[in-house]
Amino acid sequence: MDPIPAEEVDRWIGHVRPCAVLTNGGDGPVAGRFGGPLLLPAEVPDPEHPYVGFVDFAALPEGSTDLPLPPDGRLLLFASLWEMYDTGNRGQAIHVPAGTPVAERDKDTWKDYAHEEERRVFDAFPQGELRVRTEPDLPYHPLPGFPHDDELITVWCEVADRSGHLQIGGYADQEDSDPDPLETVARKAVHEAKQGRWGGGEPVSGAVEDWVLLAHWNPYIHGREGVDMQWGIQRADLEARRFDRTFTTGYWNP
Repeated sequence: MDPIPAEEVDRWIGHVRPCAVLTNGGDGPVAGRFGGPLLLPAEVPDPEHPYVGFVDFAALPEGSTDLPLPPDGRLLLFASLWEMYDTGNRGQAIHVPAGTPVAERDKDTWKDYAHEEERRVFDAFPQGELRVRTEPDLPYHPLPGFPHDDELITVWCEVADRSGHLQIGGYADQEDSDPDPLETVARKAVHEAKQGRWGGGEPVSGAVEDWVLLAHWNPYIHGREGVDMQWGIQRADLEARRFDRTFTTGYWNP
C-alpha cells in the first residue's frame, strides 16, 4: 500500500468532531443508564419502541459535543432492533427537562405487538450505569477530495473500536457505510413524512447538511451482532428542543 500523503492526513484530521462516549464501566463520571425504570411525564404517550436507557445532559463534560444540546434534563432513547430494512422510523427520543414531575411507566406496552424473537432481543438489552468520556471522532464514510479515504477509514475504525457503546454527537457509524448514514436518515425521514407517517405535517429537509447525529448505539447483543442504530435530528429541531422530530434508522449486517 502506498503511503498516505501527510497533507491528506492533516486534512482528514481537520474533520474531527468531539463526541461523548458512554459505556458500562470505565473511570469517567456517571452520565446515564442502560435500562432501569422508565420515568416519564404523565402527558407523554406510551413509547412505541423498546426502552434503551437515558443520558443526563447535565452530567456530560463541557465541550464533549459540538451539538446545541439542552444544559440539563434526561434524553431517553428507544429503539426497535428488527425489520432493519424497511423505511420506517425505528425508534424515538424523548427529552425530559430537569425538575419535570415523572412517574414510572410500563416498559412493555409495545410487546403486545411483538413476536417472541423480538421480545427475546429486548430482554437482552444491556443494563447498568453509563460512564462518559470525551473522545475525538472522525468520519466512517468516504469524503470527497480524499483519494485514500478507504485507508484512512480503515485505520480510524481500528483505533476507535467502541463495541457496545452509546455515543452522543460525532459521526454516524455504520459498517460498510457509503454514503454518510445521515443521508439515509434524511432520505427515510422525507419518505415517511410524504406518506404522513412521521413529521407531524411539518417540512422535512432531505439535505444531509441540515441534519446532525444525536446518538449512535452499537448494541452488541447476542443474535443482533453487527447492528448499528442512529438517531438523527434536524439541527433546527434540536435548537428548538423538538426531540419528537428525531428520526431513527437501523442497520444490521448479521
